Amino acid sequence: MVKLRLKRMGAKKQPSYRIVAADSRAPRDGRFIEILGFYNPRSNPVEIIIDEEKVLKWLNNGAQPSDTVRNILSKEGIMKKFHEQKQ
Repeated sequence: MVKLRLKRMGAKKQPSYRIVAADSRAPRDGRFIEILGFYNPRSNPVEIIIDEEKVLKWLNNGAQPSDTVRNILSKEGIMKKFHEQKQ
């Protein structure tokens, strides 16, 4: 099963994250299939860069986002577009 989740990057006590599509059995910072975006919670305002087409492709193929990634996608309006596409 493919999951959309965060991969931790950055130095000690200075995290930034990549949003990736990964096999659910792979470790958090381990192997992934594709990079979908970038999330930096430490900047002000929070920096979020997402490739919307890739995310929608993975969601349409059955990938499940983690809770945090689902919240990020909802704030960016991508989850709304995905639900509108389904109908």
